[in-house]
Amino acid sequence: MKDYTFPKFWKDLDDGYQLYFDYMNIRYLIYKMQKNCYKKEMITEMKKCALPKNEIITLKRVRELFDFMENIEYKVLTDWHKAKNSLKYYIE
Repeated sequence: MKDYTFPKFWKDLDDGYQLYFDYMNIRYLIYKMQKNCYKKEMITEMKKCALPKNEIITLKRVRELFDFMENIEYKVLTDWHKAKNSLKYYIE
């Protein structure tokens, strides 16, 4: 993870990858929607949680989160219509 810098992370988002990460012991998915528009979805199921399940955030907020992200992995969809047939790659 030491070699994985924010410019690489940003390029992966820009290339259309879906990135999973842990932040404060909660699993999230982030992906690019449009220019300077990213969606962060909470993957971890929690019964009572004050945090929003879905957020639309800017690149500035993505940059702020990056320093605290753990266990980053990205997902490559081989067929955009069938998310079941996907490959996962882990960043160590």
